[in-house]
Amino acid sequence: MTTPTQQLSDVGVSIWLDDLSRERLSSGSLRKLIEEKNVVGVTTNPSIFHAAITSGSDYDAKIAEEAAKGASVEETIFEITTTDVADACDLFAPVAAATKGVDGRVSIEVDPRLAWDTEGTIAEAKHLYKKVAKDNVHIKIPATVEGLAAITAVLGEGISVNVTLIFSLERYRAVINAFQSGLELAKENGHDLSKIHSVASFFVSRVDTEIDKRLDAIGTEEAKALKGKAGVANARLAFQVYEELFATERWAVLAEAGALPQRPLWASTGVKDPAYPDTLYVTELAAAGVVNTMPEKTLEATFDHGVVTGDTIAGSYEEANGVLNALENLGVSYNDVVALLESEGLDKFVASWKELLGDVEGALASARKAS
Repeated sequence: MTTPTQQLSDVGVSIWLDDLSRERLSSGSLRKLIEEKNVVGVTTNPSIFHAAITSGSDYDAKIAEEAAKGASVEETIFEITTTDVADACDLFAPVAAATKGVDGRVSIEVDPRLAWDTEGTIAEAKHLYKKVAKDNVHIKIPATVEGLAAITAVLGEGISVNVTLIFSLERYRAVINAFQSGLELAKENGHDLSKIHSVASFFVSRVDTEIDKRLDAIGTEEAKALKGKAGVANARLAFQVYEELFATERWAVLAEAGALPQRPLWASTGVKDPAYPDTLYVTELAAAGVVNTMPEKTLEATFDHGVVTGDTIAGSYEEANGVLNALENLGVSYNDVVALLESEGLDKFVASWKELLGDVEGALASARKAS
């Protein structure tokens, strides 16, 4: 019997882990997930690094070393995070080689405080890329309006990009446009397009969390019947956008030059409402050519009891449109929800980063006193 994660891989879904820490690398637990549970990549974000660095003693020696050098808090965090990502890139190098760079990717995000600063994001992306110095790294850039121009510019330098925090279909169209503009620029700049990789991280569970709250407030039977449906519907319609925009003449020209499509990545796939199946955002969003980045709890649930029934996106667009239309008819504004979620998502990452700065600042001060 093949495992559910193997079945998911057989459908064409790339399973990435939404987590990274020094402990995962040093203990061999990440290697084990690659060997046993079909994990072929890793994503990180400011909240993940905050949890990793503040949850134990794994980073104490590195922080003491940085303190002895007189490093600032920003420099210390930069060293810690890029070291973890570079080491993870090495671990995934065989996967990257076997898939010609499509998988075996490890993502690291630009400082979230730069999300509204185009030039600052471009500079930070280049700095991260140069420091990690691995072909299979993805530089993560949030899909803010200001981020779109940065995405194009960074791709134009031949740097692979993970576009994150996408909630709306309209913004996703703009992201694909920024990606294709970036490849056109890279082509002009003489880069080998076949070596530039990108994913577009479309967030799923948070859509249900916000919309379900509004449906509960409405309180009718009709409203309750729509709970838990918006996240999957929104993601399925994103896949329809992907199919549409990678079937154009513009894309055909880039593909002819060796370009690979920017794959849709389902993020925020841990179920927030215990009333829903814990594999909901995995088994209901299976299709060839997508990535699903899962927190370990979701990965374990999928491996243990996920029911994989093949492609669950094809043929679903009419039903998905029906869900979003029904929500609008009840007075749940899609545009209002996705705008709020982008703002909240960025606020959470900035808050995590500021907490991390404060915690590491304290650890540096303690290390300086102890030396």
